[in-house]
Amino acid sequence: MTSLVSERSWLLEPSVLKLVHQCRRLIHTEFGVKLHLTDEHLEQQLAEYAGKTRSSHLIRTWETLKQQVPQLNIEPETEDDGLKRTYRGQVIADAPAASSTPEANEAFHPPRKTKVIYRGQVVG
Repeated sequence: MTSLVSERSWLLEPSVLKLVHQCRRLIHTEFGVKLHLTDEHLEQQLAEYAGKTRSSHLIRTWETLKQQVPQLNIEPETEDDGLKRTYRGQVIADAPAASSTPEANEAFHPPRKTKVIYRGQVVG
C-alpha cells in the first residue's frame, strides 16, 4: 500500500486531480466505463481510453495532464491489430465457434418439450 501511495503522489496536487477527474468524466460519458482513482493501472487505462477516443476535449485534457506529470508518459499497450472484437469501443468476448454437425448443435439447443404457439399456429 505504501508503494501505491508513493507512486500516486502526483494525485495529491489539486490541479492534476482536477484534470484526472475531467478525463474520468469524459471517458465515462463516451465509453460508459467508470475509472476509479484507486485502480491499480489507472495511468494505463487513462492512456488507452485517450488513445481510443474521438473527443478532442479528452485528447487535449490528457495531453495537458501528461505535460504536468512526467510519470504519465507511457504508451498504451498495443492491441493485436484488431484481432479482438469490439462494440462501441469496448472489447467483447468471443462467441463459441458454431459447429455444423447436428450432434454438437443439440448439445447447445436441446429439443423443446412444449409446443410453442404463435398467432394460432404451432411453431418450432
